[in-house]
Amino acid sequence: MTQRFSFELTATDGGARTGVISTPRGEIRTPAFMPVGTAGTVKAMLPESVRATGADILLGNTYHLMLRPTAERVARLGGLHRFMNWERPILTDSGGFQVMSLADLRKLTEEGVTFRSHIDGSKHHLSPERSMEIQRLLGSDIVMAFDECPALPASEAAVATSMRLSMRWAERSRDAFGDRPGHALFGIMQGGVTRELREESAEALTAIGFEGYAIGGLAVGEGQEAMFGVLDYAPGFLPEDRPRYLMGVGKPDDIVGAVERGVDMMDCVLPSRSGRTGQAWTRRGQVNIKNARHMDDPRPLDEACTCPCCRTYSRAYLHHVFRAQEIIASMLLTWHNLHYYQDLMQGLRAAISDGRLAAFVAQFHAQRAEGDIEPL
Repeated sequence: MTQRFSFELTATDGGARTGVISTPRGEIRTPAFMPVGTAGTVKAMLPESVRATGADILLGNTYHLMLRPTAERVARLGGLHRFMNWERPILTDSGGFQVMSLADLRKLTEEGVTFRSHIDGSKHHLSPERSMEIQRLLGSDIVMAFDECPALPASEAAVATSMRLSMRWAERSRDAFGDRPGHALFGIMQGGVTRELREESAEALTAIGFEGYAIGGLAVGEGQEAMFGVLDYAPGFLPEDRPRYLMGVGKPDDIVGAVERGVDMMDCVLPSRSGRTGQAWTRRGQVNIKNARHMDDPRPLDEACTCPCCRTYSRAYLHHVFRAQEIIASMLLTWHNLHYYQDLMQGLRAAISDGRLAAFVAQFHAQRAEGDIEPL
């Protein structure tokens, strides 16, 4: 078992890459999709079920876990891996995005952010040093530098000011993280949709030096076209020998487009959130299981899918249990969605390795253009 964090690039196809991240808790095959376990659980899933879908790594959330049950309590109970019964790698985000999107009465200074909990109104403070402390207490394998993530649209001047603050915080995060063999700290590129700001951010992060690099500040309202416009150049500003992580993305076509442009890691709540709201992701696009058209349909969600939901249950059953508000509906749809996402990642990895990514992507878009199969 390796005792250090490392990344090996094994193949490329155009801008796309495939490789392996090695950690003391196991290998992560890239491109990788990380299911989101916000509060120490992937909603409606057992950890072993998440692993069975093909996931190599989960994402946990600093903001939510610091509020409850608290990082100190998790540490006393043996760390997040033991606490949530997931022994493979865990990445934790820094809390910066949630402070922007969820917290009340936020006050931002050079030192950090003071805010009130969206749960109970209690007052809290996050700084680069405190974020590193929380993630250390949780026992994260991959720690994210503390950053400020402005919502888009925003003026270029506001984005520039925020980015430069995040770069100063990145340096403080690096200092506070210290020397932790086997653990990794990722810096986060900011800069909105402005190429010059993205390049400036990448240069600052590279000068500090990180085990991996994230592309932050996207999927926050700018739209897919603008996001892809940034991804056409932003990954190339980052070191080739380190993992590149696109935060908070996304829909299947977002993922495919990001991988084509050189992204190695992604996360999103979408597959689990969709499962809880009656939405299934399939090769032919999205299926709304609430629709009456599924009431008498004996077929699976996706006839090519091998997940337990598709192997065992019909659309008619899924429609019934969702309408009846049975918990099993969320469980089965989430399992299917996570399985579909991991199947997509495996297909992308194999296509890159074999030098046939263009054909894989063409088939992906062609199947989605056909739409969902007609009911019987």
